[in-house]
Amino acid sequence: MSSLLDLPEVTLDLILNQLSPKELCRMLEVCVFLRDKCKSDDLWEKHLKNKWGRVIGEAVYKEWHLHVTKAKEGNHGTNNQNGSFGSFVGVWPNLYLCSYLQDSSLVINNQWSNHFMMSLFFSLERGRFWFPAQVYKGLVVHDALVRYDYESNTFQARYQHGGWRLFGNNMEWDMVRVPSVDSHPYVVHVSDCLDKLKPGNHIEIQWRGNTQSPYDWWYAVIGHLESCNKNENYCRCYCSDTIMVEFKQYPERSNMRRIKLSRKNGEQGDRAGGFYGGIRKLYSSDEIEAWKKLILLVTNLDRGFFMPPVAAQFPIH
Repeated sequence: MSSLLDLPEVTLDLILNQLSPKELCRMLEVCVFLRDKCKSDDLWEKHLKNKWGRVIGEAVYKEWHLHVTKAKEGNHGTNNQNGSFGSFVGVWPNLYLCSYLQDSSLVINNQWSNHFMMSLFFSLERGRFWFPAQVYKGLVVHDALVRYDYESNTFQARYQHGGWRLFGNNMEWDMVRVPSVDSHPYVVHVSDCLDKLKPGNHIEIQWRGNTQSPYDWWYAVIGHLESCNKNENYCRCYCSDTIMVEFKQYPERSNMRRIKLSRKNGEQGDRAGGFYGGIRKLYSSDEIEAWKKLILLVTNLDRGFFMPPVAAQFPIH
């Protein structure tokens, strides 16, 4: 009588690749050989990408590597200097937006720490690992730490603003996304598109109410300057050192609708209107459509639901 182990290794690998995470866990209990096979990074990386690829990016893998390294070194304590293995206590600059692992000594042991992808999968699945992500809240995208709730198939999020505040429960999958840039939320994003922006381009722009707060991301569209006749054949807005940013989620007559900004990198603004940081040009039609659907949904629900990113238009100094 032949057994599973008598199959050629290529055939066995093909079979294991078809198994679900639950089936792989059952299979690894069969024997030592299959235990090692079923914990391989190749198998679990596929499951990570299939389930979590929409909400985790490179930052998550880097953070998990840090946790695994600490586990192998036998360090399960706290490290508030970078936020990893720490508590939700501390403010900038002593606590950075990295990650947080609950009950690290229980989640990662010597056996799991040698299987990077599998240990990450189950730490995400069980809600033990708070990972860096971006969350839609109203018409704003916040940088946050997020964890998964298996029972509800939703997420919980914490936001750093003078400490770690719980600001979202039961958040659906489409409300969470991979961080769009590597910039820390307290730092101006260095834009690489400013010289090329022209009317009609869709963007996300950093904004914060004061210099002690983190930046959030707002959706906007590049518009025409007042001096332009808006004729495509004669428009020279792209030649100007000033750009017109339009927040089309506001009515046409609202003074919240438009703001003039310099094309130069760096924070711009004042206490009255808030402070603008970097700009990220949107190239993906999926991202643009996501914003349009969100704006339509929120504005139809309640015109007064969201706060404006500008209190009034102010001149560039």
